[in-house]
Amino acid sequence: MQKIWQEAEAMQPELVERRRDLHRHPETGWTEFRTAAMVVKELQALGYDVYMGSDALVEAEMMGLPNNEVLEKAMARAVSEGADAALVEKMRGGKTGVVGVMKLAKPGKTVAFRVDMDCNDVEECTGDTHRPLAGGFRSLHTNAMHACGHDGHVTIGLGLAKMLANHKEELAGTVKLIFQPAEEGVRGARAMVATGIVDDVDYMFGGHIGFKATKADSLVCLTGGFLATTKLDASFKGESSHAGAAPEKGRNALLAAAASCIALHSISRHGQGASRINVGVLQAGTGRNVLPDVGLIKMETRGANTEINEFMVSEARRMIQASAAMYNVETVISEAGGAPACVADHELGAEIKALAEATGGFGEVIDYMDLGGSEDCSYFMERVQQKGGRAAYLMYGTEIAAGHHNSCFDFNENCLHKAVAMLTELAIAYTNK
Repeated sequence: MQKIWQEAEAMQPELVERRRDLHRHPETGWTEFRTAAMVVKELQALGYDVYMGSDALVEAEMMGLPNNEVLEKAMARAVSEGADAALVEKMRGGKTGVVGVMKLAKPGKTVAFRVDMDCNDVEECTGDTHRPLAGGFRSLHTNAMHACGHDGHVTIGLGLAKMLANHKEELAGTVKLIFQPAEEGVRGARAMVATGIVDDVDYMFGGHIGFKATKADSLVCLTGGFLATTKLDASFKGESSHAGAAPEKGRNALLAAAASCIALHSISRHGQGASRINVGVLQAGTGRNVLPDVGLIKMETRGANTEINEFMVSEARRMIQASAAMYNVETVISEAGGAPACVADHELGAEIKALAEATGGFGEVIDYMDLGGSEDCSYFMERVQQKGGRAAYLMYGTEIAAGHHNSCFDFNENCLHKAVAMLTELAIAYTNK
């Protein structure tokens, strides 16, 4: 154990350099061409069997894709910033998922680790106290920032890949490293799960920097409280007319969209557990003297379990359709993202805690925390559990400069090598189960 922690600590300068490079070059969901190309190159160099592009996800299951113009510009930018053009081409259409597989000679269990890669649609702050600005690694891209720590997650994943390649003799079975696009908006996991990549997995591990674990040198061994969620977009199409001369000839999509917003927030909450609904975007109309013929709302539902969330979705669809009918406009409702609820395996959490305490690598080991939000790692975890495997989600403790998704977000990079060491310990322990 001590050797692994020493090796991981010696890797810290390399981890910091990579994290800062990723922070400087953030890529939003389904446009992670540079990041994914880097991952492919690293995994191939370390001897992993690498699956990417159409081999790593099912196109029909991809949710919330940007339009082709956005994707093409992102591909060109990635190549201009050093990405391998041939690899980027294989990811055309936003197919930026990557899986690295290492099969060991010694029989054992199949253990998978999931890493998310995308950034947020956030313009990074320019305050004097913002460390990425002072350190020269502030985002180079407009309205794109690693404001949730996924730059750290990719760094940890690649650090783990290197450690496992260096410790093959201690491993058994099969290790799978899953680098997932489009976690923000919970859009990316479903398409990767649909390939069957985790159907044979015995143990599945995910994790996150910070979030509720905001104390340095700490580890949360098990995270629960994953709310099921669905992200919906509803577009409204009416008929425009002159607002002064012939308002009676129009069909008002703005009013239909606005009425939907009010109706959605009036949905009864569920008595069997937590339920949530929120309209985050309302756009409508074309001009002040034109009766509005177009409208759009972007919203989400959440539930303590999948059934509660499905109740909220069903009611949301009903409210939207009724509001559209009331104003005699058409509506199209599309799913832009989603994730199921996930049940925490407390027995597995206790095992992780015992292992973490035995390593002596953390000042504080916490057995459990509630997430209180949604994360599409739950797709992987749920599938593994359905197939008879076990799954856990950890949190790597670190101080944060501002809350997640805040323009001044930053974290203490000392958590990087500790996470790498702990995940290496898990890989060794659980492939040999």
